Amino acid sequence: MTQDLPRYFVRTDEVPGYHPANHTGTLNRRLIGRETVGATQLEVVHGTIEKGKGALPHAHPGIEQVCYLLQGRARAEIGGQSRELGPGDCCFFPADTMHVFTVLSEEPVKVLVIYAPPYEESPQRVVRPA
Repeated sequence: MTQDLPRYFVRTDEVPGYHPANHTGTLNRRLIGRETVGATQLEVVHGTIEKGKGALPHAHPGIEQVCYLLQGRARAEIGGQSRELGPGDCCFFPADTMHVFTVLSEEPVKVLVIYAPPYEESPQRVVRPA
């Protein structure tokens, strides 16, 4: 009977990991999305990124992105601005704007990423520099 109920709760370790395109040393787990809870308006991803690795320059057409650091230190670059981030820090990447995210700490970065609308790793939803 419980199988017919909608799913609203997700444990990180129950979600399969994947290596996102245009990123190095990154293992993501899509916590909130169409396939986990049926979300259609946003997506929440938990990422673990190794030292010196991260997101290469790219943008998401029509998709806003938020990154919230849980562990480690990283540098975010967006719109000519650059900032070092640590646990509890947050950054916003506007839709259609090139951005870069690089781990600075010895320890891996753990980050929550929110996309609206969902990115879903669709090749049509990412733009790389020419």
